[in-house]
Amino acid sequence: MDMSTSSTQRFEVRFQSLFREGHALAFPCDPSGRVDLDGLSERARSNYLFARAMVGREYAMPAIYAS
Repeated sequence: MDMSTSSTQRFEVRFQSLFREGHALAFPCDPSGRVDLDGLSERARSNYLFARAMVGREYAMPAIYAS
């Protein structure tokens, strides 16, 4: 893997709504899907924790996307 490409590529973890077409919550992450909770705003951190808790109820399993 070319290091210059990997250092500039960004990733996000996305939680797609199970019930609302086109609705999702997305958060910056590393290539493995780890989110830096300390780097998120309070609102984003709350939304992230909510989405994780609601997997299978409101949101699908999260997926990692290159952005």
